Amino acid sequence: MKKFFSKTYFYGALSMFIIFSAGPFYIMLITMFKKSHDLFNPLNNPFWLNEGPTLEHLDLLFNQTLYVRFLLNTVLVGIAVVVITVLLAVPAAISLARLAGRWGENVGIGIFLTYLVPPTLLFIPLSRIVSFLGLQNSLWSLVLVYPTFTVPFCTWLLMSFFKSIPKDIEEQALVDGCSRVGAMARVLLPLSVPGIITVVVFSFTLVAHEYIYALSFIQDSAKKTIGIGMTTELVRGDVFYWGALMGGALIASIPVALLYTLFLDRIISGMSMGAAKR
Repeated sequence: MKKFFSKTYFYGALSMFIIFSAGPFYIMLITMFKKSHDLFNPLNNPFWLNEGPTLEHLDLLFNQTLYVRFLLNTVLVGIAVVVITVLLAVPAAISLARLAGRWGENVGIGIFLTYLVPPTLLFIPLSRIVSFLGLQNSLWSLVLVYPTFTVPFCTWLLMSFFKSIPKDIEEQALVDGCSRVGAMARVLLPLSVPGIITVVVFSFTLVAHEYIYALSFIQDSAKKTIGIGMTTELVRGDVFYWGALMGGALIASIPVALLYTLFLDRIISGMSMGAAKR
């Protein structure tokens, strides 16, 4: 009997967690296919199609907005920011974890603290820099600005991850004739793949849903990312196009959800191994 109640409790809790996690996706899916009258009628069931499905919201999304362009801009900026973040964060984290001595940890904490500064305090000085460089209303402004908050956090995360890898492995490579750079490239980096994947997924996710900087630096619709493109194009005055908004949110969230699902084990490994030394 005790085993029965234990299993019941486990599967009950698991079912509640699944419903809680999948609920937003279900609501977005239902709303995307609801007719406007069905959507705004308070007497209708909000969790079901009461008047049959419709494609009017998808037609608005794809044919009357630049939604596909928003997605493409987000992917381009995301890839550029991920590359910059990895190229800067990996060597910085290795240096602080392996070569900096005692003060490396204090510098790492200082770098992480810069990530905690709210964007609402930084977008004004950053806008002056963007204006000085002539990058206003350009996707390059986002490529320049986004690493200011992805690099600090990813450096701190990778720094903790590299500390969890024993130094003996690198020392054995040095004894076998590798240079320090060779030992890092042939031994340390292959072992740090879970941490690097965590950095890649984290950076791309931050870029995909960032709002303040994109709203401040981009004005043309054709250059907007998904975060500001949907809210500025599908919220017109006091009219909210909920069907199109939910459809766009669902389509944009599916690749990110798949990305987390495919690399879930490595992401957990990257986060947990890094946490061991914090």
